[in-house]
Amino acid sequence: MGFTVVSRSGSPTRRENQKRRVCFRLLLRLLRRGFVVLSAESDPKMPNYSIRGINVEFPFEAYQSQIIYMDRVIESLQNKCHALLESPTGTGKTLCLLCATLAWRKSLGSFSTRKDRKNSAIPWSDSDEPLSQSGGGGGAFPTIVYASRTHSQLRQVIKELKRSSYRPKMVVLGSREQLCVNEEVNSLRGKALTNACQYLCKKRGKRQCNHFNRLPDYLKHNPHIGDEPVDIEDLVNIGKDSGPCPYYITRELHKDVDIIFAPYNYLISNGYRKFLKVNWTNSVLIFDEAHNLESLCADSASFDLPSVLLSACISEAQECVQLAAARRDSLNDVSINPENFAILKGLLLKLQELISKVPIPKRDEGFTKPGPYIYEMLKTLNITHETAPKLIGTVEEAAVFLEEEKQRTATNAGSKLEIIADMLKLIFRENGSNHADVYRVHVQELEQNSTDVMKGKVSRTLSWWCFSPGITMLDIAQKGVGSIILTSGTLSPMDSLAQELKLDFPIRLENPHVISSNQLWAGVVSTGPSGYVLNSSYRNRDVPEYKQELGNAIVNFSRVVPEGLLIFFPSYYLMDSCITFWKNGCYRNSMTVWERICKLKKPVIEPKDSSLFPAAMRDFSEKLQDRATSGVVFFAVCRGKVSEGLDFADGAGRAVVITGLPYARVTDPRVKLKREFLDEQSQLADVKLPRSTLLSGSMWYSQEAARAVNQAIGRVIRHRHDYGAIIFCDDRFEQPSQQSKISLWIRPNVKCYSRYGEVISDLARFFRTERSNFPARLVTEQENNIGNASCSQKITLIGRYHILVCLPYYLPSCFFPCDNLWVAFGCRGMI
Repeated sequence: MGFTVVSRSGSPTRRENQKRRVCFRLLLRLLRRGFVVLSAESDPKMPNYSIRGINVEFPFEAYQSQIIYMDRVIESLQNKCHALLESPTGTGKTLCLLCATLAWRKSLGSFSTRKDRKNSAIPWSDSDEPLSQSGGGGGAFPTIVYASRTHSQLRQVIKELKRSSYRPKMVVLGSREQLCVNEEVNSLRGKALTNACQYLCKKRGKRQCNHFNRLPDYLKHNPHIGDEPVDIEDLVNIGKDSGPCPYYITRELHKDVDIIFAPYNYLISNGYRKFLKVNWTNSVLIFDEAHNLESLCADSASFDLPSVLLSACISEAQECVQLAAARRDSLNDVSINPENFAILKGLLLKLQELISKVPIPKRDEGFTKPGPYIYEMLKTLNITHETAPKLIGTVEEAAVFLEEEKQRTATNAGSKLEIIADMLKLIFRENGSNHADVYRVHVQELEQNSTDVMKGKVSRTLSWWCFSPGITMLDIAQKGVGSIILTSGTLSPMDSLAQELKLDFPIRLENPHVISSNQLWAGVVSTGPSGYVLNSSYRNRDVPEYKQELGNAIVNFSRVVPEGLLIFFPSYYLMDSCITFWKNGCYRNSMTVWERICKLKKPVIEPKDSSLFPAAMRDFSEKLQDRATSGVVFFAVCRGKVSEGLDFADGAGRAVVITGLPYARVTDPRVKLKREFLDEQSQLADVKLPRSTLLSGSMWYSQEAARAVNQAIGRVIRHRHDYGAIIFCDDRFEQPSQQSKISLWIRPNVKCYSRYGEVISDLARFFRTERSNFPARLVTEQENNIGNASCSQKITLIGRYHILVCLPYYLPSCFFPCDNLWVAFGCRGMI
């Protein structure tokens, strides 16, 4: 081991020398125990940047790409226009977004302070009742709503907020399932939990929620809540320690904060959005990780009603009839009329019969009609805009009645009738019929089990699919929103995204990465070791020779790629098919392909069942930390959980292999209808627009696959000091049309190989060079922090110095500051 001393100023003082001796003694003690020490000096005075007249405080010396990103954010906010901002994962875009947005907001006036709560009305009713649309954002200043797909992603955003100098009044919104601390009911789920919460908060009888009752007093004596960043876990701990209800803390706090953190559904779902007490005028909406936003918007405006679910709803309606009749007879309770439930049951039976009689000449194609046909179907059942509100009320009454009975009998199963209510609300929402033309009604006949065949039942699904996600975004924009900012590592191509969302995005950015070009290896491997073409298309994917060739290629990649290797397949079917083939087939009468892979790296397979995914990630982490192995290979699927938002920094992901293009199944009815819809729209579009700029069905189909590939690619190169390889194992990536869809920061580095031997030699040379160069680099605090979430860290404070102790497997270099001195250690033997 060697070290280099880099002096940053004049001669050290006596006190500084004493500090150095203390630090070096601690350093040597840690190194003897097999740790690598990585430290960064915490400068109390953050760098300041003047961007478009706004003073932005940033925790680190910003890269040029970060300054450009913040410039585009501020331009969007100042001009009250929308923006599409793409910046590769690992470039610090979340921190840039927060600092730029909050600096702009601070320039308008001071952040909010907690209002006097003596006269504050606590929301005694359930959160499902609409709140006033006044207020929010502390009055005259615009409210910022920061949305991401999941709470785990929001947790990372709030960590970034803690690292900034900005302290706006904030709140993070969550569901009762995440926030309830009442042990009497928090084991319930869905509507069952909502109804139980409502019941206990009404202050009727002996059963009450003490956590809810403590809320007014807590808020009165803790006006500072939200002044410092708090996450879901922090709120839950407050509820457990101090007693107030975390859920209603957020319901009360969100009325007068500067920034709200929430999952997507609080914005894209009309049902959630209308309950937010936010002044939407001039507000700022930020959608982080927005690469799937259009599909999420379409899904939130669509529904599927399978016959098995409809049958369950009929059974629940019948159960309500019996329970209401029994209660009326035994308790003389006439508050609930069983006849209403009998009418509901009759309507659901007629709907079931109507669906079963729909003519389906070809089962593969199903039955399709224009969107407005849904109103014709329901009109035959006397369900119209005039009668729907009363029917929805009956359905909700039945669901609540059933949940109360299940709670009384300690049954936790949720009511299926809620889905019927949600379906009717979607169809008959305000101005809903105005958008019916962008929908399609579809009835699909499904595979029947033997029991259904014997009973003569037909298994069908009624669907109402939205094919224009822009109706959701237009609905939001029409509330007077100032700016909508969409950001992700993979937004391109932006023209088609803007067309899908029906908004004008005058500000756009495709940012480069912060790494140097020599830190990335990217190549197209068109043939395997024996020269057989690698192509996972439908006609070739089940050919034994292809599977054998792909397996042999992965064996060789496992040999030359150090540490973590990620393999992405187009589908679960292809992944399972290949792994099964590799386990069963022998190679030259010796070991199977699977045995050869396992000899080189420990395997982990992404489960299709999402409930098993945490266990798979723990398995991956444990195998990665096992020094007795030479690494791990993670078999995963494009669009799966591994490809979405997970951090495989440094040794956790040294290379990613893309085994093919993840096209959606072309025979899928929804995919087929989406392509037809876009083709129809492009034919009807304004003739003034160039035909080449319009999004056709085939363009959308290929772009969806490309976005999935780019998202999977983003698992490697997670920070400035990282390095890795991207291997495209499909000859279709040689085509210029496919390469043009690869993320801009990767495109110039892609090299096409005609011979497999050159691939292996170049890869081996790349990793050999990077492994020798990596420890010698002196990194900044920002480089150490960006994207380094996968490291197992222990933090100790010594004066102003933050010492991060990390397993040497993750970080093969260490840096130790002593006031105005840096000491850099390169641990070559530990890689």
